[in-house]
Amino acid sequence: MSDKMTIPYWKKYTLSIEEAAAYFRIGENKLRKIVDEDRTADYLLWNGNRVQIKRVLFEKYIDEIDAI
Repeated sequence: MSDKMTIPYWKKYTLSIEEAAAYFRIGENKLRKIVDEDRTADYLLWNGNRVQIKRVLFEKYIDEIDAI
């Protein structure tokens, strides 16, 4: 059983930049810029120097803004 278990993006608690770009249809560079603008945002989780985006909280953030 060498099949790697994959969890769909919409079930994950956190997403990498690459996963978030695919899920939200926002470019990776744009997401990195958003992260750099507010590195203490509630929707971010830091593991050392690697950032994870909390999917549900980032969805709420996107709902509140008019443009990305």
